[in-house]
Amino acid sequence: MSATARPVRYGPYPELSLPAILVGYLLGAVIAVSIGYAALILGFSIEGSELAAILGFGILRGIMRRTSIVENNINQTIASAVNGASAGMMFSVPALFILGITEFSYPLMVLGCIAGAVLGIAFIIPLRKQMIDFERLTFPGGVAVATILKSPGAGMHKAVLMLGGMALSAIVYAVALATGFEYWNVGSLVGMPEYMNGIWFISLLTFGVAYIAGKGGFFFIVGGYVCYWVLAPVLAQTGALPVGADGLPVTDPGALRALLFRPVGIGMLIGGAVMGIILALPLIISAIRSMQESSRTQSALSRDEMPIRLLYGAVAGAAVVLFVIAVLSTAELGWVRGLAMAVLGTVWIWMAGVILSECIGRTNWSPLSGMTLIAVTILIFIASGIGDRGAIIASVMVGAAACVAMAQATDLMLDLKTGYLVGATPRKQQIGQFLGAWLGPIIVMALILLLHQAEGLGSERLPAPQGTVLAGLIQGILGGDVPVEKYAAGAGLGALLSASGIGGLGILVGLGFYLPFHIVLTYSLGTLTRVVVDWRRGHRFSDEVGIPIAAGLIVGEALVGVAHAMIKVFGG
Repeated sequence: MSATARPVRYGPYPELSLPAILVGYLLGAVIAVSIGYAALILGFSIEGSELAAILGFGILRGIMRRTSIVENNINQTIASAVNGASAGMMFSVPALFILGITEFSYPLMVLGCIAGAVLGIAFIIPLRKQMIDFERLTFPGGVAVATILKSPGAGMHKAVLMLGGMALSAIVYAVALATGFEYWNVGSLVGMPEYMNGIWFISLLTFGVAYIAGKGGFFFIVGGYVCYWVLAPVLAQTGALPVGADGLPVTDPGALRALLFRPVGIGMLIGGAVMGIILALPLIISAIRSMQESSRTQSALSRDEMPIRLLYGAVAGAAVVLFVIAVLSTAELGWVRGLAMAVLGTVWIWMAGVILSECIGRTNWSPLSGMTLIAVTILIFIASGIGDRGAIIASVMVGAAACVAMAQATDLMLDLKTGYLVGATPRKQQIGQFLGAWLGPIIVMALILLLHQAEGLGSERLPAPQGTVLAGLIQGILGGDVPVEKYAAGAGLGALLSASGIGGLGILVGLGFYLPFHIVLTYSLGTLTRVVVDWRRGHRFSDEVGIPIAAGLIVGEALVGVAHAMIKVFGG
């Protein structure tokens, strides 16, 4: 063999390797911070697998010159497992801070979420064969990631585009923060009435999320435009605007949102989520059948799967930890209520994880927020009678664990679908998911504390929509002073919209009602750009060029926003 000849590779390509694990941790931390930050602004989360696969190509193939597709698949599996805590915790933990409860055990919250992650993963693994091998559910997100992994050249090109988007977004947002030019009041320039709220948010992150969502974000936009450009003018013309303390009609858009649109939007989110669960009943029945079929073929779990006894041990251990977390969360709870909450949380994680995996496998839509609301509602009733503060802390702690578990279950099933398509070893992916699950809760809890101290969760900058909805629901259950009529009207409207057959319609329109309109206006630019690009250049151009750049826009601004918060907190 000549000195210049390339060595011949024998045996399997590297898969669960140390470089894949370490790069997965690095990318997972970056993606969890970015997507968690975006979730506090927009109220919904996006999958991290595609971002991890694109960035993984840049590091593993571009810098480290490693060529294994299945190794990059492990990298994105671990990274998305770290990110699994971002949606789960950002939908639940901020409710405590919004309610003014900051004196709870942060280590206990983190430990509970790690236990929940273990439960979600362990419960869903035995269903892999049934959902992927036998039923062959689509899992569109998993197919998209597999397409990236199978296109090495395209993957490198996307990584470069994503890094360019990150740089652009970081520069724009840094300049906006430095100059104070974060909002542009176009409405005042063109003579719009104040109540129509013509203020635009200078945020490429918001633009990027909208571009990735594409037409799917259309109804989110509709909700905001209906509020300020339809309802507000009608109310002004008919003299039906809310009246302030001074006896004059309210025209300030912020006050108008607080008095009218935000409560109705919260009700729509709740009604839409509950109706989504009701409409998912056929999928729930299908999920139960999947569990039954899986139990019959348990002996068929091959060496490709993790040992079933190990999974049983993980479930038992995590359930015990959940019980300990519930009991230690507040002194008043007691072991009887703690045991009830742990058992309910464990059962709910098992059921909800399967239901959500079935939903996302068939429709690419997951009613995670609705399942979380239902779980915390039941937990609040169990804990009621021990004092409102203790009941809230215990319920949100166990509820956050359940939410993280549900997010991990759906994420793992998406990744297993990707692995199925690229020829990965299921057991190695399952190990990778466990290896990544512990890190996410630590990172996200630290991020929540940092952002709350710097900006305040529930503020104009970080509205934390899902956390605010959960806080309002808790206040309502415990008899707080909440606008019941507006919540009820919104819930009815949200339920009707979700019953239309368009997945999550009530939730999307409700978010448009709830969020500040400057976010909706900027979001609409991203959606319009995606529609025009798809029309003029085709969907392939969006997939190969537009989406990687948009993903970079999300990460760049989020990292600058977090760095800015760190400077405010630690730099005085």
